[in-house]
This record gives sequence, structure tokens and C-alpha cells, in this order.
Amino acid sequence: MVSEIRLAFAHPSERSEATATRGPLDRISLRDHVVAVEIGAFQAERGTTQRICFNVVVEVMPLTGPIDDDVDRILSYDRVTEAIARALAEERLNLLETLAERVAELILHEPQAVRVFVRIEKLDRGPGALGVEIVRGRDKLHVDQTQDLRPHPRLVYLSNAAIDSGHLKGWIDQLEHRDRPLIICVGASGLAVPRTGHAMTQRRIDLLAIEQNAWRLAARDLRCKVVSTRTELDWAMKNGQICVWAPSKIVLDAVDGPSAKPSDAVALAAWFAATFEAGEMLVIGAELPGDPGVPLRAVPVEQAEL
Repeated sequence: MVSEIRLAFAHPSERSEATATRGPLDRISLRDHVVAVEIGAFQAERGTTQRICFNVVVEVMPLTGPIDDDVDRILSYDRVTEAIARALAEERLNLLETLAERVAELILHEPQAVRVFVRIEKLDRGPGALGVEIVRGRDKLHVDQTQDLRPHPRLVYLSNAAIDSGHLKGWIDQLEHRDRPLIICVGASGLAVPRTGHAMTQRRIDLLAIEQNAWRLAARDLRCKVVSTRTELDWAMKNGQICVWAPSKIVLDAVDGPSAKPSDAVALAAWFAATFEAGEMLVIGAELPGDPGVPLRAVPVEQAEL
């Protein structure tokens, strides 16, 4: 028991050696790699960074033949740190467990990698280090064959006048049968929202005001489903579901978030369209934003044909 407890807190390289189940494998390691990042599920962890420490060991198959001092024949240490940076850059995360899974999966996509040990610890949450450690092998690697087949949706921004228009059902009828998935964005309803005088809390309230209007649209046409996460959106696009974007989670979790405020809802929708690599964005009943990053087309509320 004593040896098991010691091994549980040992460096991942020792665990790797102790749990090896096949022929000899080479190992590369990254020790005490500290990054300051915003992460955590608690409200106190939002809007601030904290230090997290990575210890990673990657087991690789021994090379056959001479190495010839050729860096292209080995798994470079840079690929490990790049996997960490990429996982941190994708979106703001709540859980170390999620981060560890993503780092492990990215590393295991390297052709030389066989098994990976990832230990991540928060250094600033208490008197000691709080963390998680996982072990993953290539045999359990999930390969998403559809990752490169993500569709480029058609995004439509509807003003409040457009939501209330008698053309709404006809517009959705037209868009539903076109070749690209449909995502609808809206702004706030125009009703008064609480004012807090505090930028962070006001941003949340303004985003929630947009989500209230998304539900109002969903009530007007039951084909429209309100969605808030990337996972939901990816599934919906692949399965022909019409989505109405509830922006809070994606906006607040974005590492490189939008410069547009929630009150500038068309510009916010354009940021979202660029993030999801939309093929086109229609703006019905509102002015086009500047520098959108996607092809735009304006449609007046009075126009029945799109």
C-alpha cells in the first residue's frame, strides 16, 4: 500500500515505468511547465488568471535504424508544448479534466506516440497543488472522421422587426431547403434590462437579454431550436436542425473573444459567423457591420424572397 501511495504522487515518468505492459518503450517528458491562464468553474475564477503546472510523459516506440541526428524522426518536445498551447487556445475551460483529455488526444495524434501521462495542477487555489492526472493510450484514441467535414453554415441575423414580420415563416421555409445548415442570430428584444454600472456583470445581463429574444423566436416557429454550445451546434448542423444561437457560453468561454458589445448584436453575430466559418451571412432588417470577416448581404424586412 505504501508503494502504491508513493507511486500515485510520483512523477508521471515513474508511473509510466511501473505500469508498462509491453516491450520497452522510449519516453520523452515535460516537467514543471507553468502557464498562467483563465480556467475554472467557480465565479471567482472568471476574469482572472491563475498558474497551472503541466507534467507530461509520452511513451514512444523506439526508432529502428540510425537516428542520424534528424529531428524529423523523433517526437519533438515542441509538439508537447504546442499541444498544451492549442488546447488552451481553443476555448475557456472549466475543468482540468477536460484540458487533460484534450492535451492527451492532441499528443496521441502524433504518429510516434503510444501512451501519454498528463498531470495538471492548479498552483494558486490553496496552500498546496490541486490537480488531476490521466493516462491515455493510442488504442483508445477517438478519431473524428468528420472533423474536416464540418459544414459552413448560412447565418441569418433577424432584427426585431424581422422576428415580428409576417414573412418570418416564409423566410425560414426558403432557407430550410438550401444546401447549407441554418443558424439564426438575434439581438435583445428592446425591452429595458437592468443596469449594474459594472462592466462584467452588465455584459452577462446583456447576453442573457439576447437569449431571451432567442426563446421568443423559437416560440414563433417550433422548427427553431435554441442552442448554446459548440457541441450542440456541430450536432445540429450535421443533422439538419435549425438553430437559434444563445451566445452567453461561447462568448464568455472564447479565449480571443469578440470586441463587439452585446448591444451591437449584428457585429456580435458577424464575429460568431467568422468563428464558425459561415459561408454567408444574411442581415434582415438591420444595417451591415463593418469588417465582418464573412460575405454579407442585407435584406429589407419588406422583401419576401431571399
